[in-house]
Amino acid sequence: MEIDRLTVRFGELTAVHDLTLNSDCGEVLALLGPNGAGKTTTVETLEGFLSPTSGTVRVAGHDPVADHDLVMARLGVMLQSCRLYSAITPLEALRLFASYYRRALDPAPLLERVGLTHRRAIAWRKLSGGEQQRLALALALVGRPDVVILDEPTSGLDVEGRLLVRRIVAELRQSGTCVLLTSHELSEVEKMADRVAIIDGGRLRAVGTPAELAAADRRPEIRFSAPAHLDRAALASHLDATVTQPEPGRFILALEPTPAAIAELTVWLAERNIALSDLSTGVASLEDVFLRLTGEHQPEAKGPGQTP
Repeated sequence: MEIDRLTVRFGELTAVHDLTLNSDCGEVLALLGPNGAGKTTTVETLEGFLSPTSGTVRVAGHDPVADHDLVMARLGVMLQSCRLYSAITPLEALRLFASYYRRALDPAPLLERVGLTHRRAIAWRKLSGGEQQRLALALALVGRPDVVILDEPTSGLDVEGRLLVRRIVAELRQSGTCVLLTSHELSEVEKMADRVAIIDGGRLRAVGTPAELAAADRRPEIRFSAPAHLDRAALASHLDATVTQPEPGRFILALEPTPAAIAELTVWLAERNIALSDLSTGVASLEDVFLRLTGEHQPEAKGPGQTP
């Protein structure tokens, strides 16, 4: 999969700006970004449903627009929301989709692979949301694709379903398939992706392995969990440091994590009978990197010596 200086405009709106991104066979690449970042536009261009304003896109070596049929024969897509004829069964759906491809997988073993053999004769409308997700994954794989696009593949799945998706993604990687993954579930991305590309405002902000992105984003800070109503302003004033809350109950203290600083934090919390958990320092998580690069922060509480 090759994206070279891709720009896509809709009138005066530039949805994707000068995006260059490549992925090799046997690699799982996660494309991340907040809503409106340009992910859907990029994916729809790869699928051939949108034409670039400028730049080029190649899937399995072909232009998705000019060579649409060739690309569709080698591309598998799992949509976040998949709707089928309400009375069709999983086995019937897979047989139908298999008929579109010259080298399709056998539907019966594929149903077993996604854990739906016992539901093979049940109408689609009677499947649970998680079972419909499993079927959508099977439909994306039935044509033996060289490139697979998985849009929010673990959304709505239970723990067993998430493990299933991880296992299948690992199998695809091992078989040499190029996998493009989009997801808002960053913990799942960390478990599945070889590389991560973060876009915002249609522009590429960072690309690398999860470990590389985290290492490059390392900052002097202490992260911890506490009740969401914690008085951040009071803590910031006491330690003369910025305190942010990227999500309810999760705090980041912009302070070098020395033993003295950690002790002062724990004493301040203990004096107020505030429970502390998940204390960590050093390397940032993928979520931390994502929030910083896309600007999805809550307002900061600042210490007395800091400019608001």
